[in-house]
Amino acid sequence: MADKTIFKTSIGNFVFNSQGKIIDRGQDYEKLKQKYDAEDASEKDIQTILSELKTKEYLVKLRQACLESARAEIKESVSQDLFIVQTSNHIDELAKSINLLSKRLVEWYSYSLPELAEKVQDYSMMAIMVADSTREELMKQINVAEEASMGKRLDAKDEEAIRDFARSIKSLVELKKREEQYLETLMKEQVPNVHALAGSQIGAKLISIAGSLKNLARFPASTVQLLGAEKALFRHIITGARPPKYGILHEHYLVSRSREKGKVARALANKLSIAAKIDYFKGEFVGDKMRQELEEKFK
Repeated sequence: MADKTIFKTSIGNFVFNSQGKIIDRGQDYEKLKQKYDAEDASEKDIQTILSELKTKEYLVKLRQACLESARAEIKESVSQDLFIVQTSNHIDELAKSINLLSKRLVEWYSYSLPELAEKVQDYSMMAIMVADSTREELMKQINVAEEASMGKRLDAKDEEAIRDFARSIKSLVELKKREEQYLETLMKEQVPNVHALAGSQIGAKLISIAGSLKNLARFPASTVQLLGAEKALFRHIITGARPPKYGILHEHYLVSRSREKGKVARALANKLSIAAKIDYFKGEFVGDKMRQELEEKFK
């Protein structure tokens, strides 16, 4: 070993003498190196240095340093795009729950007023109406007389049980609206270019399917175009069926209203791939310009 050798570790910087013994340690690498005019440890010095550091004292400190490093990395891994993923998934789950429970309410309330389900096609809206109004009030709203109704007047306890169920569905509908507003805010703040091109719902689903904004930014446009069409793609690979032309992008207004859906989806995916990269690397906002270019091209 050299007369003075410095070695950098996760628990600090160590200075060794020519016999491989520790003579000093500290956190400021450059200061220690200048103080002792020390040379960096070479590969042949590593074995001697590690044998000196294999004491209980330093192993305990090394373990503690590794734990602190792991904690710091876990904290750093929690990024705002993960909140976008969780919120998007939560909205989808709420929509499924509301739809399922609303169907149950329609069936249940049809014993009392079947005409309501015929007049109101939106089941979640029907749940709100049942939650806020009595049977008599609902009959007036849909203009149905008591003698003309095919439903049976229920006991007060039965009517209250159904309305309590409806109020639960109404609270879920209100929660879904608040979550959608929160998602809109997150998308505008964190991924403004993706939001400008795809909107909050489609943009969030793209990030959710990709797993993170980082993954979406790394994907080529051809992959972005097929996100959400994984089952159809695997079916094509396995059976030779017709390959998909788009995934979740079919919900975009430019794609859904076009006759050349594949062509529009490909152009949109190209723009979204660029937008995701700009948002990930915190570039300037050009989303409106890219959206206008697409609208002019496919108007």
